[in-house]
Amino acid sequence: MEKLIRELKIKIIDLLNLADLTPDDMDAEAQLVGSELGIDSIDVLEMVIMIEKDYGIRIDNRELGIKVFSTLRTLADYIHENRRELSN
Repeated sequence: MEKLIRELKIKIIDLLNLADLTPDDMDAEAQLVGSELGIDSIDVLEMVIMIEKDYGIRIDNRELGIKVFSTLRTLADYIHENRRELSN
């Protein structure tokens, strides 16, 4: 699970152009959206697209999104529980 959390940190930093952050700056237990990271609803939409593309997982309603994007750990848990193997 820690490997997936680190991978997500790197992807989120890259996707959202959080150039002043390193993966070590992100706490897996801290609030993800609306925190000091500055992640807002537009950023969440970008992350939803990335998760669907990279992990084959759909987050298709607001209530689920609120739960899944609570923290990095809840996001990693959801991906881990719902991941499909993608054929490349």
